[in-house]
Amino acid sequence: MFVKDPRINVPAALNADISAVSTMENFTALSVSLENNLMINDEYFMRLALNEAEAAFAEGEVPVGAVLVKENRIIVSAHNKKEASADPTAHAELTVIREGAIKTGNWRLTGATLYVTKEPCVMCAGAMINARLGKLVYGCRDEKYGAVTSRYQIVYDPLLNHRVRVASGVLENECAGILKRFFVKLRDGSG
Repeated sequence: MFVKDPRINVPAALNADISAVSTMENFTALSVSLENNLMINDEYFMRLALNEAEAAFAEGEVPVGAVLVKENRIIVSAHNKKEASADPTAHAELTVIREGAIKTGNWRLTGATLYVTKEPCVMCAGAMINARLGKLVYGCRDEKYGAVTSRYQIVYDPLLNHRVRVASGVLENECAGILKRFFVKLRDGSG
């Protein structure tokens, strides 16, 4: 049996409940909206990284591109240049980390996000830890040399002093496709 408590203003309580439900619905809609915007941003910046990968492809380099972003602004973008520079460390990721630190005047890239078309190798994942990178977004996995999820999990290692947040699979098919095209061309002897 319901007993009316004179201290409770029933119409106000009902309005508060409706307001709370409405606020939760708005919050849920806002959360979905933010997630969609993040996905759109991730795809936008990954497309820029893919443009860099295309430039590498045209130069006869393994087609990997990277873009370093902070507060939705591009700090630097680059692609692999190992062949052209005869430098085994001239990976796209290392180039943007190095140049990004110079441009920001800080070797700590805690608020930055690195977009790269392919899962980073051990060397690049280690550099991300050392740079205190905030987030990594990559396109396709590298089953042979990947050091984020595929072969090793360096960016998650609890024994290291920093861990990087990771999102993967952004424009995965496009990122994997350019690598496949490159290696088919290389095997055919036309590259």
